[in-house]
Amino acid sequence: MPTTPRPPAVAGQFYEGDGAALARQVERCFTDERGPGALPPRQRTSERRVRAIVVPHAGFVFSGAIAAHAYQLVASERPPSSVLVLGVDHYGASPGASLSARPWLTPLGPTPIDLDLVKSLRRAPVEVDESAHRREHSIEVQLPFLEYVLPHPRFVPLEVGSGPFDFLEEVAIVVREAVRDPDILLIASTDFSHYVPAATADRLDHLAIAQILARDARGLYEVVRRNDISMCGIAPTTTLLAALEGEALTARLLRWGHSGEVERMRDVVGYAAIVLERPPDRPPVK
Repeated sequence: MPTTPRPPAVAGQFYEGDGAALARQVERCFTDERGPGALPPRQRTSERRVRAIVVPHAGFVFSGAIAAHAYQLVASERPPSSVLVLGVDHYGASPGASLSARPWLTPLGPTPIDLDLVKSLRRAPVEVDESAHRREHSIEVQLPFLEYVLPHPRFVPLEVGSGPFDFLEEVAIVVREAVRDPDILLIASTDFSHYVPAATADRLDHLAIAQILARDARGLYEVVRRNDISMCGIAPTTTLLAALEGEALTARLLRWGHSGEVERMRDVVGYAAIVLERPPDRPPVK
């Protein structure tokens, strides 16, 4: 397995390129009026209800405050043992589903890889392909948040290329077997509608979001295809839903928004923060 860290591809573009400036930028995402409105709590609960989150991956100025709603929940609970981040193949670099097995750098430092989880995931059609991750940003932009809200995060990046539903289901079966440990947090990285009027983004995005809230992987895939919704992370999000379909989880929308909330623009990109969580622990009956 390679040990040389993967250098950041979009530091200084999608997020600040200096460590101190990046930490302040992440904090602004939490305190922003489009975000939770406050920094994560200093104390955590002892339970872990959050099993998965769906978060955007645009520049922090545009989508960071939306993503912060989901990371606020992650920060409020006992830390997960590991994190699997399912990302997009924007550049057509992945032959299918590509893992990275090397640490990843951001200006906040390196994030180590969970090599045991890599080993569990390394089954056809999933394979290690470092070159597929070289330029891709959808996983990288999650790391500053993970590094901020978790004390010692370990993660695995899995880039899921576009393909028919049957292929995504094959990937989901591999993921399902590998993440049986409920202490593993799953993240699907996606933006929603791209470069459409805000009203159109609102209508189309909520068609897709309804399928995510229903936890219907095939329904999401078909709604996005049928309505020509330019949701770039349809592959990782479908995979996440299919991988977790047998678990007792509830999905809820934390915040939907779009880039036009930040600055005036005719056509916008839509973003959403969604959580899939377990029911609360119940005290024993006396």
